[in-house]
Amino acid sequence: MEIIFVCHGNICRSPMAEFVMKKILADRGVKGVTVLSRALHTDALGCNVYYPARKVLEAHGVPYERRSARLMTQREYDEADLVVVMDEENYADAVRAFGGKKVKKLLSIAGESGDVADPWYTGDFERTYADVYRGCSALAGATARRP
Repeated sequence: MEIIFVCHGNICRSPMAEFVMKKILADRGVKGVTVLSRALHTDALGCNVYYPARKVLEAHGVPYERRSARLMTQREYDEADLVVVMDEENYADAVRAFGGKKVKKLLSIAGESGDVADPWYTGDFERTYADVYRGCSALAGATARRP
């Protein structure tokens, strides 16, 4: 199975979700799942995970690695089993660019209707982490139950 988390620039929410999901899956012993993150826009291509996002991951014991923001390609979309977006704007952008059959909002997987808070605007990386963690926990549970 392959999951791609996407957000606007791939420097805050989607890489946080990538690393949180990898940790949850490892902690639960779930194997055979590839987890990536990508951007839907070119604003921050080549940039590492934003420093405050890295600090929140560290504070919660979530390992991460240096990486460069990358734009999701049509090929990646086609090969993915699930594309997970952070908010309504990401959803619309992903559907417009790639189609909507495999696109889901992260918090909808946790049974919530809201969006993952965007810390680029709120400055509240803890709130974003909490949103990401809830969504990834629910997704990991669903992933572990897949036949």
